Amino acid sequence: MSRIGRKPIQIPQGVTVKVDGTLVRADGPKGKLTQQLPPGLSAALENNHLVIARASDARQQRALHGLARSLVANMVTGVKDGFEKRLEIQGIGYRAQLQGRVIQLALGFSHPVLFPLPEGITAEVERQVAITLRGPDKALLGQTAATLRALRKPDPYKGKGIRYAGEVVRKKVGKKAGAK
Repeated sequence: MSRIGRKPIQIPQGVTVKVDGTLVRADGPKGKLTQQLPPGLSAALENNHLVIARASDARQQRALHGLARSLVANMVTGVKDGFEKRLEIQGIGYRAQLQGRVIQLALGFSHPVLFPLPEGITAEVERQVAITLRGPDKALLGQTAATLRALRKPDPYKGKGIRYAGEVVRKKVGKKAGAK
């Protein structure tokens, strides 16, 4: 049996979880989220804990057991505390501004890049070179951060571009001048 899948999910104070067949709903101070369980898996509430169980030991159900439990646990954590991703912009003239629900980026192109934020994600720009994304949905937050980073990935020669906070970019040496 999956070690992750069989761990019960603790439901914290201030979060309500409802199970409707294979649909799990969580409401909390940071928002509302729903998660559809794969076929063959079920959820049950047992004295302030949520338990994900599988109907059989079929290969597909075993493979999805731990995944489904992690997705539901992330959903419960997200509506309680939320998640956060930090991005850094490096490069001369590279900067970001927040205009309502749109991030305007100057990334060395001939035009400013406008990045609209998806529903449920909030952004904060500090010092024009640090972007903090917050939201209750971990998957949507990660996808938004990855899409934002993909607008100008870190250059392997100079290190310019958008990177995750703490990301180490290995620099390449480049050409040697006058090498024979």
